[in-house]
Amino acid sequence: MSRIFVTGMGMISAIGDAVQKNREALIRKQSGISTLTLFNTKYTGLRPCGEIKKGTQELKDMLHAHEKGTTRSSALALHAFKEAADDAGLSAQQLSSPHTALIGGSTVGGMCLTDELYHDANRSENGSEYLSSYDCASVNLYLQKRYRMGGIINTINTACSSSSNAIMYGARLLKNGLAKCVIAGGTDSLAKFTINGFNALHILSPEKCAPFDRDRKGLNLGEAAAFLVLEKEEDIAGKKTYAELTGYGNSNDAFHPSSLSDEGDGPFLCMQKALEKAGLSAPAISFINAHGTATENNDAVESRAMLRLFGTPPPFASTKANTGHTLGAAGAVEAVFSVLSLYYQEIYPGLHFSNAIAATGLKPETHYRQMSLQHVMSNSFGFGGNCTSLIFSKV
Repeated sequence: MSRIFVTGMGMISAIGDAVQKNREALIRKQSGISTLTLFNTKYTGLRPCGEIKKGTQELKDMLHAHEKGTTRSSALALHAFKEAADDAGLSAQQLSSPHTALIGGSTVGGMCLTDELYHDANRSENGSEYLSSYDCASVNLYLQKRYRMGGIINTINTACSSSSNAIMYGARLLKNGLAKCVIAGGTDSLAKFTINGFNALHILSPEKCAPFDRDRKGLNLGEAAAFLVLEKEEDIAGKKTYAELTGYGNSNDAFHPSSLSDEGDGPFLCMQKALEKAGLSAPAISFINAHGTATENNDAVESRAMLRLFGTPPPFASTKANTGHTLGAAGAVEAVFSVLSLYYQEIYPGLHFSNAIAATGLKPETHYRQMSLQHVMSNSFGFGGNCTSLIFSKV
């Protein structure tokens, strides 16, 4: 079956408003976790987040995105989508082609405007302009309408693995001849709903998060959007390629609504399936961009799953201390980081690590360095045990 290549990428996160700016920030060990300045919540000053320091109106003006009901989530998605499409050299005709698909992951959608909806409902009998923007599918519907896209459009919400599943689904569309080009990724903005929800679970850290550290105190939420353009080998003659998507696997341990099983069955199985799909043995993996949320459950479980599968795991690190946990966008954000690692033959360090978890003894990479990389695995584990691993390979 056809080989699948990454021919374009776009991203905006708390550490940069373009792919290369994100790379430069990773090399500099820059964290985008900070006190909230643009977002009105009672947790300002109490729960640091990976906030993009561009106001919603600023984003809309910059992108000429003044359509009725446009949300912050949609504006972030538009920013990353445009960069990815331009990077891949996709024309307006190609974007509107029935052979071009858009698969996006999101969990927040227009929930960032819950307050506005509430106020509108109480002062207007005609409803709110944001009502149709409220669900997670609204982001892709907005992009579809703006670019007159005629191909398959789908939205995936599997919590933190959403955009990794979007990439996997996009690859399957290509493999099965249902699309010639897929733009796959995800977006999520900060929202009171998610900040309040994660705080209620007691997993938000009062300080910058420390993935895989013995004394980790929880995660930092973030906001971001990222998209990758995927195309089949026979359709990319003469085009720049960043990496090949060689493996992907999804599993669900069905253990708990918000926790992974102690033995890491879901993470173990999805990593194993990704290796099988790629036709690789475990020692072939050069580096792992770990899910690494810095919560007590995730880091211990992911560590055990890596030990179970690899014996001695390859170098690994989490980039969530740079961007925050961007939920539905996380899989695509970290897929882009994995592709950058391969393309530039470099690994990006984990931040704020001091001491290993006693039960596992694993230590993430803490220094930027260049090294020979052939295959990079990117892990995304969602609520409900929905776990996905992607494998990208050097071209």
